[in-house]
Amino acid sequence: MSDTTLTSAPPAHGVGLSDTAAAKVKSLLEQEGRDDLRLRVAVQPGGCSGLIYQLYFDERILDGDTTVDFNGVEVVVDKMSVPYLDGASIDFEDTIQKQGFTIDNPNAGGSCACGDSFH
Repeated sequence: MSDTTLTSAPPAHGVGLSDTAAAKVKSLLEQEGRDDLRLRVAVQPGGCSGLIYQLYFDERILDGDTTVDFNGVEVVVDKMSVPYLDGASIDFEDTIQKQGFTIDNPNAGGSCACGDSFH
């Protein structure tokens, strides 16, 4: 009998990342010279609509985190944010009017004029 211990990966979440956004994240990580960072997406109280998105690089995996790999870009969501973000998709816009990451979230009941917070 083998004494092998199986370690399980963190469970997956329902957040999607477009190919364009994944390419932008990879580009940003290359500029930073880092290959140990993940893209963390979170929801926290705040903003004019009640909840605000947080999108940032993180080197940590915390207890209860869920993770999915998109073409080499690991997207991490904490357990409290998963219900608010299930089915959401992250894209990157680069137009003359706007440049930045966008989050399309079917769970948002409404959002503020700036698009940074929702309820």
